[in-house]
Formats: sequence, C-alpha cells, structure tokens
Amino acid sequence: MQDTFICPHCGKQSKRYRNPIPTVDIIIKIEDRIVLIERRNQPCGWALPGGFVDYGESLEDAATREAQEESGLTVNNLRQFRAYSDPDRDPRQHNISMVFTAEASGVPLAGEDAKNAQLFHLDNLPFPLCFDHAQILRDYIAGKK
Repeated sequence: MQDTFICPHCGKQSKRYRNPIPTVDIIIKIEDRIVLIERRNQPCGWALPGGFVDYGESLEDAATREAQEESGLTVNNLRQFRAYSDPDRDPRQHNISMVFTAEASGVPLAGEDAKNAQLFHLDNLPFPLCFDHAQILRDYIAGKK
C-alpha cells in the first residue's frame, strides 16, 4: 500500500494513515462456566464472542450486540476488563480489542458468525484458541485468584 494518495477533491497529494481497527471480545459467565464460540470464518477455531465496533457505536454497545449475534445471549453486568493491542494478535490485520466481562443466563446458541456455541469450565478449555484469547483467559483466571 502506498503511503500517499491523490485527493479526489483538490488533487493534492496527501499522506495515507493506517490505524488499528477497534474490536471487542466478551468473557460471558453463566454460573461457573464461560461461553466460547466456534468461528465460522477464518481464522477458524474456538474463540471468545466478539467482533468489530461499528462506526458510531460505543464499545459497550458493540460488546452487547456481538454477544447477542454470536451466542444468542443477552448480557448484563457488562464491565471493561482489559485492552489487548499486540499488532500480531489477529493474523488478518492490526486490531485493538477492548475485552469485557459479563454475565448471562440460558443456553448459548450459535448465531451469525459462529457455527457452534458452548459453555466451558475455565479448567477445561478447548485449545488452541484463536487470536490471543488463551492469553486473555489466563489473565482473567489470574485476576480471579
């Protein structure tokens, strides 16, 4: 990708800025287990529910929407946990994720981008997990101790 482009309105050369893309991930707790989804799209595998923040959408609204879209669950007690920004955390591009924790009740049902949604005990997670979700969950577990 070129570092500059020609403005279609004024014809001047301008610098092209590349910025990380904001995403959210949600650790959804149901009783003593958490929700993981099996991704339908690349990279395939198990992951926390989450996705891209839409333009004009708050991080909190994005987390609530992604939880609903991917697991069919309505979350409550949504709280920011931590941000993850390693440029290599997603093999597709540089994403920054704000991770949230939340609670829900019911049975997760795979939706939109998920081909499966299941509950897992923290001591019996499917590995490997996509992205940096294993690290996120290690941090989450360490914070609970």
